[in-house]
Amino acid sequence: MPQENPLQIELLPGSRELLGLHARELPQRDDLCGAFCGALALGSAGITAHGGEPVDQDAVALAAGSVISGVREAGTLPHGEPGRRDYRIELPLIDDSDASGTTAAGLLDAIERLSDEALAAIPYAGPWNGGTLAGLFELVAALAHPVTLIANLATRHLWGGRPSVNQMLGYLHDGEAQGPPPDWDVGHFACVFARVRGPGASLYCLADTYPTLGNAGVHLQPQERLASALERRDMPAGGMIVVTAAEDAASVRAGAAVLGLREGIWDNGTVVVEPPSGEPSR
Repeated sequence: MPQENPLQIELLPGSRELLGLHARELPQRDDLCGAFCGALALGSAGITAHGGEPVDQDAVALAAGSVISGVREAGTLPHGEPGRRDYRIELPLIDDSDASGTTAAGLLDAIERLSDEALAAIPYAGPWNGGTLAGLFELVAALAHPVTLIANLATRHLWGGRPSVNQMLGYLHDGEAQGPPPDWDVGHFACVFARVRGPGASLYCLADTYPTLGNAGVHLQPQERLASALERRDMPAGGMIVVTAAEDAASVRAGAAVLGLREGIWDNGTVVVEPPSGEPSR
């Protein structure tokens, strides 16, 4: 009789709502990957408007102090993506595209302010390895309220978004690390929403910001690859932001401390622009 090696799929609370928003919002506007993910986290928790304005990637970008590059440079977009600059809100411009985008600190502040502090955004700077990544996922998967994991990562450490079925099964069953090369090489934000566990290893499901990455912006990453991408040892720092209901924040912090994760903000290389003190406006 053949041996059974079942695969288990685990979804984070609120992930189906997040995926619905993700499909409607794709692709991100230029330089707004962090704001795009912040809008998904807010929307999946039921927060779609603030001060009479929609809570979309532009609103999050304005609240977070995001800056956009005046000119799009070659290599900053995945292959096949034309880019998108139809901003709903006027945002600050910067000449240096390497410093454009959203800071982790700005994203935290935007999420908490636009949710009127109904949500807590908790940053973890590491250390990142298979154990801490798995432990954090399991911790938040047990929560009753919607939760989003926003990864600030280095794409150079990921698999390309279209591995073959044999490559995925080889990894899940036997831990075989052979996969496609990365699709691009930038610092980036993406959302982690699920995990596929096999008898040999685990793949994490990412909701990315461009439809050409994976299948309509959804792709799977080996645990070790995702941990390395979060660690970002060869470029400005990264980490994971846990966006959870405010009432769940204490249990997340307690569990993460047991895992040895260090709560704290990181400098991802983006310049800081002071967000407006008032409400986002058109």
